[in-house]
Amino acid sequence: MTYVARRSTGAAGQPLFLTFHGTGGTEDQFHGFARQLMPTAHVTSPRGDVSEHGALRYFARMAEGQYDMDDLAKRSTAMANFIAVERERSEPSRVIGLGYSNGANILASVALQAPDLVDDLILMHPLIPWNPAPQPGLAGRRILITAGQADPICPAPLTQALADYLQAQGADVDLHWHPGGHEIVESEVEAIQNFITT
Repeated sequence: MTYVARRSTGAAGQPLFLTFHGTGGTEDQFHGFARQLMPTAHVTSPRGDVSEHGALRYFARMAEGQYDMDDLAKRSTAMANFIAVERERSEPSRVIGLGYSNGANILASVALQAPDLVDDLILMHPLIPWNPAPQPGLAGRRILITAGQADPICPAPLTQALADYLQAQGADVDLHWHPGGHEIVESEVEAIQNFITT
């Protein structure tokens, strides 16, 4: 599957920074942010190819928090293949993925399926409403989760359950909470900046 994507070429041997937008966003939502965070990195931002009443997403759902699991599996495989091609193209020193909401969910789903593709994951307000199978390939992966304690879309207990699962797989997990909801706040941005530079 071919995605429409925005690409910025970085310096040779630099990281590849992948960004994934939220529902209703586009490939431009976090592309510039990634460029600011890592000016010399290669940045690739694919556009979701599923339309939900005109809002772009990466996979279909039946309702809020109720995913079409068959579609998610199919599109996670397609995204994994896309990432593999991007890795070959840029030959990076490491691969960083950043996703928000639906973008965090497709990034997490790819990591559960093919954990060797992305080295460092930034999951902003993810929602994984099922119990993933064990994935030992996640051991050693650096993962930052940012979330709102009062998020009505991504309930705090499910965020904590995801963090606990990832830690149980041996991942190096940092969980950053803010007191609000589904919005992105300044403390999240600071947490991401710190994650990138350490």
